[in-house]
Amino acid sequence: MDRQTRTNLFMNFQTMNDAPLSRRDALGRMSLIAGAVATGTLSRAAAPSKSKTLIGLDGHSLRAMKWKSEQLIEYAAQQKLDAVLFNGFHYFESLDPAHLRKVKAQADRHGLAIRIGAGGISVGAEKYRDDYGSPVETLVKGIEVATILGSPTVNCRIGSIVDRYGEGGIEARLEEVADTMKAARSRAEDAGVTFAFENHAADTRSDEILALIDEVGSDLCGVMLDPGNALWSMEDPLEHLKVLGPHVRCMSIRDYTVWAAPDGAMFQWTAIGDGMMDVPAFTGLLRQHCPTVPLFVESISNSQRPLPFHTDEFWAGFPDVRASDIIDFLKLVRQGRPIPVAQPKNGQSQREFDQQHQRAEFERSIRTLRAHVS
Repeated sequence: MDRQTRTNLFMNFQTMNDAPLSRRDALGRMSLIAGAVATGTLSRAAAPSKSKTLIGLDGHSLRAMKWKSEQLIEYAAQQKLDAVLFNGFHYFESLDPAHLRKVKAQADRHGLAIRIGAGGISVGAEKYRDDYGSPVETLVKGIEVATILGSPTVNCRIGSIVDRYGEGGIEARLEEVADTMKAARSRAEDAGVTFAFENHAADTRSDEILALIDEVGSDLCGVMLDPGNALWSMEDPLEHLKVLGPHVRCMSIRDYTVWAAPDGAMFQWTAIGDGMMDVPAFTGLLRQHCPTVPLFVESISNSQRPLPFHTDEFWAGFPDVRASDIIDFLKLVRQGRPIPVAQPKNGQSQREFDQQHQRAEFERSIRTLRAHVS
């Protein structure tokens, strides 16, 4: 199946950079941080309290705003959040070190921690872009950006469900990711940064992510967990969290619902509290497995997406998945009910509607999440 054919066939499935610190300097800074923590002089952004669940903004929640990092930081501060996630370089006006230091200073003034993502690092992925060079160069750029902004992790990924249908299947793409991470290991170690691999748009399932961690090493690679995307790859998000929880180094969270359809199922993400998520169970597991990792809310809703698992074409991308692997997912399908898709009011532009809707969904999610965490 050639690239154009794959794109046409599965497009409906989606409806759809200052040099890093040396090892010696990194260790020196760690010593200074330890001393500051002991004396109580370190800011909240640099040393979050273990007794408090940190809540953050994933910039993608407000995508219709087209805001850059400075605007998102101000909004996060207005919402009295603890952190902000820029899961891609496009959030920054520039990757010039001077600009990044300005962004870091702004976040520090508001007591906000920063996490960052470098995007795709699989050269064979359908939508891989070489804007920052090769996959290794892209990941190294992520390390440089993370070092300046104080992010302990660099998120990275493959692409989307389409990449399960390419030449070599998802295994070939995972091999590319593993090779890229290994090639950047020394740079990451010198900077004191680790990688967080994201299950993005149904490209990978939990067992495949565990295999990647085993191949690269858990000292270098952990998980950027997106339970909402787990549903897209036919996994129960709660079970997904139970499996990958010990490896979580960054995460984005949103609610979801799924229901039966003639060719399989349909699903829709929702604001937290509006869907099928057992919020107390989720937050309890997160406190157990990764208590210092911020809960970044990435609210994506108002869009129904298909899971046509009754078709042979769909299963071509999941050749090793057995019926027993999707039992928990199928239970959710039987329990779920469709929810309506809201439309703009008369005279309201689609952009204005999207901006208002996305902001309302995010803020409602924050209120619900705060009601379940300390």
